[in-house]
Amino acid sequence: MKSKRLEIEQVASFLRDGMTIMYGGFMGNGTPLRIVQAILDSGVKDLTLIGDDTAFLDATKGPEGVGLLVRNKRVKKMITCHIGLNKEAQRQMLAGEMEIELNPIGTLAERIRAGGSGLGGVLTPTGVGTSVSEAKQDITINGQKFDQKQTININGRDYLLELPLTAELAILEAAKADTFGNLVCYRSMRNHNPLMALAGKTVIAEALEVVEVGTIDPDHVMIPGILVDHLVYPA
Repeated sequence: MKSKRLEIEQVASFLRDGMTIMYGGFMGNGTPLRIVQAILDSGVKDLTLIGDDTAFLDATKGPEGVGLLVRNKRVKKMITCHIGLNKEAQRQMLAGEMEIELNPIGTLAERIRAGGSGLGGVLTPTGVGTSVSEAKQDITINGQKFDQKQTININGRDYLLELPLTAELAILEAAKADTFGNLVCYRSMRNHNPLMALAGKTVIAEALEVVEVGTIDPDHVMIPGILVDHLVYPA
């Protein structure tokens, strides 16, 4: 079996300016901090990030997560649900320095799931008649432009069309992994991670503990190793 082990210094080889990266976790918990640091150290810029939130600006209040990239102005656009605990993200949005596309959390999850499942989009009643439906944006998929906020009426009820999300790279954190890349994520660290493992063209996971294949009970595997391309071992 080919080793999936990736040294942290090798992460830079998967990066380029302007790329799209999905990051797992909730409020920095479940976001692979060593990989985020490697992204920062690489010098890559103009990133589009897709994830639940922008975590914290001050690491003393909680995991900084992708807040590290925001603070260092490496992010051109965030597709996210919440930036309320990161004042620098708010400042950059208001100053026009970073584009923020806010999504209801369920909508974001469904868009990522649709992208990973090969679906053409999601119809949701969430946001109909609110500012969410007014924030019309064209998205280009395979060279074709689509309006992701079309209103479609089905059986007398209005729905918004939300288009799928995919990424060139998905970065995830796991509490435990085996050498094949089967992942175990505890509690909120699991947030969006299984969906992003499907929606990322390349998936790099960082594990806090790595064990041999067969050590993890199959019923405890939350992300199967077949979806994980590379695994960063503990420092």
